Formats: sequence, structure tokens, C-alpha cells
Amino acid sequence: MSPLPHTGLGLLGYTWRPNKPSDEQAFEAMKAAISAGATIWSTSSVYGLPPDPPTAGLHLLRRYFTKYPEDAEKVTLFIRACFDPTTYSPNCSPEGVRASWEECNAILGDVKFIDVFGPARMDQNIPVEVTVGALKQLKDEGKIGSVGLSEVRAETIRKAAAVVPITHAEVEFSLWSSEILTNGVAKAAKECGVVLLSYAPLGYGFLTGQIKKVEDIPQGDNRHMFGRFQPENFAKNLELVDKVKAFAEKKGVTPAQLALAWIRSYSNTGDVGEIIPIPGATRADRVIENSTVVEITTEEKEELDKIVKSFPIAGHRQIPGADHFLWT
Repeated sequence: MSPLPHTGLGLLGYTWRPNKPSDEQAFEAMKAAISAGATIWSTSSVYGLPPDPPTAGLHLLRRYFTKYPEDAEKVTLFIRACFDPTTYSPNCSPEGVRASWEECNAILGDVKFIDVFGPARMDQNIPVEVTVGALKQLKDEGKIGSVGLSEVRAETIRKAAAVVPITHAEVEFSLWSSEILTNGVAKAAKECGVVLLSYAPLGYGFLTGQIKKVEDIPQGDNRHMFGRFQPENFAKNLELVDKVKAFAEKKGVTPAQLALAWIRSYSNTGDVGEIIPIPGATRADRVIENSTVVEITTEEKEELDKIVKSFPIAGHRQIPGADHFLWT
């Protein structure tokens, strides 16, 4: 088995924002990711905004791999699906799981095999074992390479892994979202041999230091709905960004590189297994920046840990009132 990459690529921002990049820009960034070794790519069957279809992210991948067929085998593709965009709710019944795979596979055609497949969110009304049993059937039939999970709690990981090996689970983990270290998720993942993919590792761009005021976020961008980007919380959270920027400057790296290095510093330590950050940069230069591995010393990690523990993050990490989509 080839070694796991240090970094992956989250594709949400390529199609799920009002000012999405052109194919030319997107393809250049995706090419740069492969060249830099960021070869775990994560997308979803609902990464599209009107007037585009919900499956816009999959159509982007089809166009990319049609143009660059030689890259298909270089990428481990994780598709999070089993979600109804019309009701905005999980569809994790056995019939829903299979129908979702059929939709994704029909769009990709023969340009790219689905390496990892699983629900974007678990349906709380359907037993984990039933949903994962349907995914196991797809794996046994050779239709997917393995089963993955997303935004799941420790109990879900253990129940799922008892049915079929779970290779990957996406969780939010960053300098301002470190819950997996205390809520049992990281420990359960290690016990079950699950690689954690850290989505939003740069706080949806906030931790890069590029967003200095609310107005820097384009109108129509979903971040305007997130708790930590609300005006009453924004300025408070900038204090953390300022501390990270100062630390990065002293070390001679970018804030993004420092934030990603902190995530990697937890990988394979104590109760934590493999963690791979999957930042979502849509420009080649930013992809290369994020894929440049920076090492931090034990002392630097401890200093960053102190900053994290001492800093009260203001606001909900995603959309206030939508907690049913978290830790499913």
C-alpha cells in the first residue's frame, strides 16, 4: 500500500459558491494538487448552487477526468452522498443509498471509479447498521472501493465499523474546532482504523488571515449563515487569527501552513490515529501553499495548544439551529 498523502483537497468551493472558479482555474488547481501529492479528493452529490444542478461537483469531476484521464488512478475520490437536495435531508435507506450511488456513477461514467462512498450525513431515523449494510453490499458488488462516513459521532463510527471496514471519515477539525479530541471521535476512529479527513481545516478561510472583515465574504456565500462569521462574533474571532498570524510570521510560514501543521501534529499521537487535512483552495498557488508540509516542534505545538485552550471561540461552528446535521 502506498503511503497516505499529507494533504487532500476539498472540492466544495469549486461549485458551491456564487463566484465559483472557471474550469480553467479549477483544472489548474486540481492539477497542482496532484503534482503536490494532495491526492485524496472529497466532493458531494449536493455541491451545486442554482442555476447549476446539485450534482455540479460531480459534473466538474467528469469534465476534469475526461480531459486528463491519466489522473484518474492517481486520485482517491471520496463522494459523500445519500442526501436529498429538495428536502435537504439525508436519504440513507437501502433504496436511497443505491439510488444515490447510481446517480453519482451515471454522472462520472467510466472516467473515474468511486473509491470511497458514504452518506453526507447519517439519517437519525434509520439504524446505522441498515445504512452501512447497504453500503457494504455496494462494496461487495465492486461498485465502490470502500465505505466512508462524514460528520459522525464516536458511537456511529463503532457501529458502522462492526458491519464493514470504514476507511475514511470526514470531520471538522481545526484551530477553532477541536472537539474531536474530547468527544471521543478521534479515539473511536483510531480504534477502528479509520483515517480522519479534516474538512474546513482553515476555518472556511478565516484562519488564513485573508478575511479581515465581514464584507470580504462575497454576497450569497454560505459563510454569511455560519455563527462565527456573524458581525457580533467576527471581531472576537479575529483575535485568534491575529495570534496565529503573529506565530506564523515569527516562524517564517503562512498562517494557513501553520494551521495545517498543527492538525498534522496530532496525527498518530496518543488516542489519535491518522488525520489528513483537506483544505479547499481553488487557485493553484494556494493549493501549492497548503500542500507544502511545515513541521512544528513539540514546544511550538504546546504553544499553539495553549492559544487554542485559552481562546473562547465566539459563535456556532456552522449554521445556528442546524445541530441535527452535526455529529450524526
